[in-house]
Amino acid sequence: MLIYDLDLPALSELLASWGQPAYRASQVWEGLYNRLWHTPEEFTHLPGSLRQQLAAQASFSNLAPIDVLTSTDGGTVKTLFRLPDGQAIEAVLMTYERRRTICISTQAGCAMGCTFCATGQMGFRRHLTSGEIVEQVLYYARMLAPQGERITNVVLMGMGEPFHNYDATLAAIDRLNHPQGFNFGERRFTISTVGLIPLIRRFTKERRQVNLAVSLHATDDDLRSSMLPINRKYPLTELFDACREYVQTTHRRLSFEWALIQGINDSPAHAQRLAQRLQSLRVNGTLLCHVNLIPLNPTRQYPGQASPRQAALAFQSELERLSIPCTIRLRRGIDIQAGCGQLATEASLTKP
Repeated sequence: MLIYDLDLPALSELLASWGQPAYRASQVWEGLYNRLWHTPEEFTHLPGSLRQQLAAQASFSNLAPIDVLTSTDGGTVKTLFRLPDGQAIEAVLMTYERRRTICISTQAGCAMGCTFCATGQMGFRRHLTSGEIVEQVLYYARMLAPQGERITNVVLMGMGEPFHNYDATLAAIDRLNHPQGFNFGERRFTISTVGLIPLIRRFTKERRQVNLAVSLHATDDDLRSSMLPINRKYPLTELFDACREYVQTTHRRLSFEWALIQGINDSPAHAQRLAQRLQSLRVNGTLLCHVNLIPLNPTRQYPGQASPRQAALAFQSELERLSIPCTIRLRRGIDIQAGCGQLATEASLTKP
């Protein structure tokens, strides 16, 4: 039993079954999420017998770091973890002037099969539990704490499709958002999806404050289906219907991810067609969307190359000319294979 898989009511129920007074659950919860303790021995305010029982019956870690790589500029730290069943996942810390952003995984592997993504190329292995998702955040929180720093943003855009593992993903966010624990604001989370329409609609109905991003990459079905096979099941017209429903219901801005691939989707004409598609996302005259342009991270099994800087700037300029807000995401950690799934793919080929 991974202790991070328990929400506070479940933790309270467990400790009550051990004959512990009700306040013990709050003490353990605070230790885990506020003080960032990760071994039973650190809970010195608990009776020794309870610490022993926790050590015997609960695991305080499912993630074993087996490789930690730091980019040459020091701004990106990527960690490869081994899970108890031998699967590998990874998470990344990216430091900016005012932000400490982490990108975490929700699955080992991925079932979506996106052709340019290293995780998609490795196939689906298994869902992560909510506790394994939580533990990635706490790992980096402990890394930053000695410098007096804190995580500012959590992006669920690492290995896996978060909405394919919907319940565990949102349970992890709820646990990290809990005001008596880690107390991480909902608006500082971003979930990225390739466009699982039923789950977008479920997310819309829940009216959460969590940010939503859609991996788009193309504006015609033939091209998008060649890159993202899920588009054959959920084509663009249906996807944009769900996106329009999201912005009209929540009045929250929706982000679109666009991997810029040289000669594939990076021309001004592609930008014009994207701008035309996005016009439907207006609420009371306000366009509730933003485009993140991401020069492609190279992978061994995909021949495409990142768009040159000049092409990326031209694409951005065309979108801005058409009144579409957009940014070019700074490429980080290329020298340490920081793209989703790149290290884990190799680890899965060499695991004992």
